[in-house]
Amino acid sequence: MKSYRKELHFHLPSRRGLVNITHDVQDAVNESGIKEGMVLVNAMNITASVFINDDESGLHQDYEKWLEGLAPEKPYSQYRHNGYEDNADAHLKRTIMGRETVVAITDGKLDFGTWEQIFYFEFDGKRDKRVLIKIIGD
Repeated sequence: MKSYRKELHFHLPSRRGLVNITHDVQDAVNESGIKEGMVLVNAMNITASVFINDDESGLHQDYEKWLEGLAPEKPYSQYRHNGYEDNADAHLKRTIMGRETVVAITDGKLDFGTWEQIFYFEFDGKRDKRVLIKIIGD
């Protein structure tokens, strides 16, 4: 069994943003040379998420509206976490959307269902963040 590790780096200019990283993950699979196995894609920051869903702009807007309804950014005073940083909502949004995803690799390709793609979702941007890609297999 082989193992391969790669990091993606992000510095989004806005507080929140959604990035389709499917091609980056497939590139890492290609670089690894692994044909059969699994890939873990993990947001390495407590205020960002990695998840799988459809790449459709209306759905992306729905995420934003839904998450803001569940964990509104303001007023900051509604959260006990806030004090040093005003990002409690980002921690909650990450919990809802998830930390990571795992995808099977079959014949050197990400083995997705219909419309599935991998996304990085930033909830507290304007600073350096990273995503871990860890691939294991043969």
